[in-house]
Amino acid sequence: MFFVLISVICSVTVAVLLKLAKQDGVETKQVIVWNYPMAVVLTYFILQPEIESMSWTSLPLPLYTALAVLLPGMFVFIALSIRYSGLVKTEVAQRLSLFIPLLASFFVFDERLQGNKLLGIGLGLLAIVCSIGWRKSASITNLPDMRYRSLYPLLVFIGMGIIDILFKQVALHVTIPYVSSMFIIFVMAMLIAFGLLGYFIWIEKQFFSFKAIAYGLILGAFNFCNILFYMKAHRALPENPSIVFTGMNIGVISLGALVGVVFFKERLSGLNYLGIALSIVSVLIIAYL
Repeated sequence: MFFVLISVICSVTVAVLLKLAKQDGVETKQVIVWNYPMAVVLTYFILQPEIESMSWTSLPLPLYTALAVLLPGMFVFIALSIRYSGLVKTEVAQRLSLFIPLLASFFVFDERLQGNKLLGIGLGLLAIVCSIGWRKSASITNLPDMRYRSLYPLLVFIGMGIIDILFKQVALHVTIPYVSSMFIIFVMAMLIAFGLLGYFIWIEKQFFSFKAIAYGLILGAFNFCNILFYMKAHRALPENPSIVFTGMNIGVISLGALVGVVFFKERLSGLNYLGIALSIVSVLIIAYL
């Protein structure tokens, strides 16, 4: 669970940096783009992937490509979901996406069902429901027809769940070291992100932001650590993916709520506090019983 804890801290830090960038008037889409060059550099120089000795014919390219597209792509879909469907529906979609990797734990990765684990997961899911900001105002700037307003949260729900499953598969891949896989995925994601940057500037007519580069490079360092320790957690607990999936999601909710209250003066309802308490109990049950 130590790797999960470090990953949670880095994940929440990424969210905080994006929030600070938005408060500073920086276009967060461009911040997201510039995090990938930093992730590539850190992976290459710190983890030193053995690129030269890899067997390129054995690379799971469909797996890498899916992650490289989804990592920057999900940020775009989340932004579209918030814009067209509102914050509440988007947050619900992100939180409940945990159901997808949990189902995969038992039906794809053949994890055994155990009483304490089921109890902890059940409390964790209840904690997620309680932690959702049901009373937040859904600021919707445009209202397309109902078909598209329902489509974006659905894409967020499916995409976030698939990303968790794909990273689990990368961590368990036996022929390619996971640090080499990380490097390839980050490079591919960076190229796609630069393509998105061109779209933002020439099609959406955004102004090129030098501040976004600074925010993005810092964010990239924490995003690198987030994914690194998330994969380390899966490798440390190869037979218990549900522990990693649940602990990560619940940890982000709990720490994110604490940071929001302490540093950003956000208000939580009694139901939200109940959700945080349940999340702590859930993690303790999963980790120690």
